[in-house]
Amino acid sequence: MSTAATQPTTAGTAAHGSQAPTAAPVFTGIGVTAPNGLGTKDWWSATLAGESGIRPVSRFDASRYPATLTGEVPGFEAREHIPSRLIPQTDHMTRLALTAAAEAVEDSGLDLKELPEYAAGVVTAASAGGFEFGQRELEALWSKGGQHVSAYQSFAWFYAVNTGQISIRHGLRGPSGVLVTEQAGGLDAVAQARRQLRRGSRMMVTGGVDGAICPWGWTAQLTSGRLSTRDDPRQAYLPFDARAAGHVPGEGGAILILEDAEAARARGARCYGTLAGYAATFDPGPGRAGEPGLRRAAELALQEAGVAPADVDVVFADAAGVPELDRLEAEAVNRIFGPGNVPVTAPKTMTGRLAAGGASLDLAAALLSVRDSVIPPTINVTEPAEGLRLDLVTAPRQGPVRTALVLARGFSGFNAAAVVTAAN
Repeated sequence: MSTAATQPTTAGTAAHGSQAPTAAPVFTGIGVTAPNGLGTKDWWSATLAGESGIRPVSRFDASRYPATLTGEVPGFEAREHIPSRLIPQTDHMTRLALTAAAEAVEDSGLDLKELPEYAAGVVTAASAGGFEFGQRELEALWSKGGQHVSAYQSFAWFYAVNTGQISIRHGLRGPSGVLVTEQAGGLDAVAQARRQLRRGSRMMVTGGVDGAICPWGWTAQLTSGRLSTRDDPRQAYLPFDARAAGHVPGEGGAILILEDAEAARARGARCYGTLAGYAATFDPGPGRAGEPGLRRAAELALQEAGVAPADVDVVFADAAGVPELDRLEAEAVNRIFGPGNVPVTAPKTMTGRLAAGGASLDLAAALLSVRDSVIPPTINVTEPAEGLRLDLVTAPRQGPVRTALVLARGFSGFNAAAVVTAAN
């Protein structure tokens, strides 16, 4: 199994495998661990009800830090979801990832033992690895000495650990890897999984689950200058709002099963939708002129999918919660669709931004929107920022959803866009 980090495609190009494209792959399983719901059913019900999972940090004393709110997965007891032998060797975010992966595999209806030995692999997204585990072991090193550091520290901190643990637990020996592009990673990982399907794999476990809710991770996130320092959960994370002042970080994400379309249909699988298009771009480098790459990524993804802007039923926004970044995203959407011509939503206002887990959770929401013909809401945004001209969905909106565009931006200039469509 390879766990080397993989970078997205070069600026302005869509992602393709080395062989000619075949039928668009299909999503057949979803597993979720999110701050407003543990498990896909509970999370989706809470999301449609507009229930937020953003609360004061409980995993450590954050009272001395500028930011004190987060999105923590509720009611998660690791021993109820993963084998006890894995507890000593895993970080909290890896336990969440293993839980989501198990749900996704079960949801897909696949019997993994019936697959050829190397026909299935794992590609996940990560931002930093097991920060909480690493902090604990470094504290042991400093205070007690090296003999008190766990041998599992050698891999539990590593950004590829979720891929490795998922592949080992489920016996998946096919091509595997990890994408490290922060928030954009949830889309980039799925695109890399698609490449492996085009090269002959039958099924890929993909997506992202992330989180670093510990002092070490918290300090690292504060350095971005983008965290909200408000203490009211209803006021802290307000993308596209006149009061926007940063975002709330959270933990969790979604693991998805992406299958070769022919193989999935041959076994009679239930398909949530297809990955019809994808592209990744980079913003201009520091000090260089030029438009940010988000619009170009979206246009390339739509082009690959063969979808006209008028055919898109909803855009799941990156929703930075930083006024300037919100404005740039609104401008990109309006240049493609025209002002107010497409519904835009940001259900991550209920979870916070989940780093590498955020975009994969948006993908899951897009797929369930297609299934249930409903657009989930953006909550707490009651004073839209002047001049953005977005049709922002602030209450569940019923109606046919056949095509969704998901946007994501990672820190330091990564952009990604994916188009999901209803399965035929």
